[in-house]
Amino acid sequence: MTLQLKVPNMACSACVTTITNAITVIDPTAKVEANSKTKLVNIETQQSEPAVKQAIAAAGYTVAE
Repeated sequence: MTLQLKVPNMACSACVTTITNAITVIDPTAKVEANSKTKLVNIETQQSEPAVKQAIAAAGYTVAE
């Protein structure tokens, strides 16, 4: 499944790393491309969208609806 999520409070490369790590904890095979300039995270994962959003939220970031 491919997801594109907007994370408005992703501001820097450290944010990108934190979000990427949070997603790979729940799906080690996930491919994550996060861009702090566009605030978009593209994810190719086997996990459900709610699970991915929960992982990002648990890392301290907001996922825009």
